[in-house]
Amino acid sequence: MTKKTIALAALFGLAVLIPLAAPATARAAVISQKEIHVAPGETSEAILSFGGNVLVEGQVKGDVVVIGGSITIAGDIDQSVVGIGSHVIVKSTARIAKDLAALGGTLEKEPGCSIGGDTTYFQTGELGDRLFRHGQLFRDVFSLSLLPIILAVKLVMVVLWLIVAVIGAALFPKPIVFAAGEIRKHFWPAFGIGLLAILIFSIAVFIAALLSIILIGLPIVLALTVAGFIVKIFGRLAVFYLLGASALGGFRDRKVTVMGASLLGWVIFSLAGFVPVLGFFFTLVMNAVGWGIAIRTKFGSRENWFVKSTPAPGC
Repeated sequence: MTKKTIALAALFGLAVLIPLAAPATARAAVISQKEIHVAPGETSEAILSFGGNVLVEGQVKGDVVVIGGSITIAGDIDQSVVGIGSHVIVKSTARIAKDLAALGGTLEKEPGCSIGGDTTYFQTGELGDRLFRHGQLFRDVFSLSLLPIILAVKLVMVVLWLIVAVIGAALFPKPIVFAAGEIRKHFWPAFGIGLLAILIFSIAVFIAALLSIILIGLPIVLALTVAGFIVKIFGRLAVFYLLGASALGGFRDRKVTVMGASLLGWVIFSLAGFVPVLGFFFTLVMNAVGWGIAIRTKFGSRENWFVKSTPAPGC
């Protein structure tokens, strides 16, 4: 894998996760709406848009991330610009302090613009070829003949997760809301715990599978499978609500229903999963966060296994 490919994957991951992991004061400045215009003389912290049209003539202190829609940069960007399936236009007066990445869509750069970092532009058709040019296995997996099967499996999973989201939001609204709030406060600890938990879980399943040869490990495999299934479901429900409530402004004193936010989060998560290659990294990270927050909060209870409780006076 080339250095530019690694940088591209890292840039995408940071662009997607920064709005979720940033402190509350910084997140409040992230904009997510249909039409966004930073006029000359105006300043914005960061911009995140799903399918919107972004025009920057002033200054943006953070990143500009647009999925779908369009980006027109004529002013100053202090960080990076990322367009995923977007029409990106960089005017001659534009100044981008760091990287410019256009993944799919189109890119137009006028002479005279200033870009401090790398410029990465992959058309939709060549994105997979560039990332997996040296891997025959990946070329086979993503070959045209297998795409209908892969797409059918993904659609079935999307529908199943829709059912899970509806049932979970109806039965466990308070634990889901609490767990999602804890992701906001402790994103990176949850990610670390989840990553470690998935690693330990995978090793335990592997060992139990080996023991299944002599029948001793079969009950252990079944028990681990059920436990992992429950952890993944609850963690995914918390992630759904987090994404949906964030898009609706539910963490900025706007009242949203658990069902509505969970369904919107399901839509966002599902669409992100269909982004070639990069959607895989997004899903992987959010799965780790889901596992971590389910374990950290004891499935949305108001206790933390990793913090010792202080006994009440007189006990």
